Amino acid sequence: MIALPFPDQEGRSKTQQGWGGPGYHIAVLRESQDFRNAPDQETVTAAEEELEADLSALVAVLAGRWGGPAVVDLRPCLGLDDPDCPDIEEVPEPRDSLCNLAGSMQTWQMPSTGRWFGLTIGQVDRELPFEMLAAVGEASTLPM
Repeated sequence: MIALPFPDQEGRSKTQQGWGGPGYHIAVLRESQDFRNAPDQETVTAAEEELEADLSALVAVLAGRWGGPAVVDLRPCLGLDDPDCPDIEEVPEPRDSLCNLAGSMQTWQMPSTGRWFGLTIGQVDRELPFEMLAAVGEASTLPM
């Protein structure tokens, strides 16, 4: 995923594992059940905790290879910190997509590629599945 060429066409291009566009890829690594008919909150919590455990295990493996990740807060990308500010800067992809799914992500810089790699758990809506997501973007799109 890190070495794959980015799609050329503007907008979202569906890929086998997720989606991408100029300068980014996002892939769904694992998905929980959906929660439309979840019997109780315990079911939702258990599904989220299971994905969080898988994410922690994957982060530990990658940290052994690449060093510890940097945690990037995605919430400021929503522009909710100052909703009255008309000069909110446009957020580049994939951060723009990810900030609508997750609050933060763990990232590693890939200096030899000019890219970064990130992992997070996100959810589009409370009735929809949790997703463990991997993202790759151009190094310039990630504040460090």
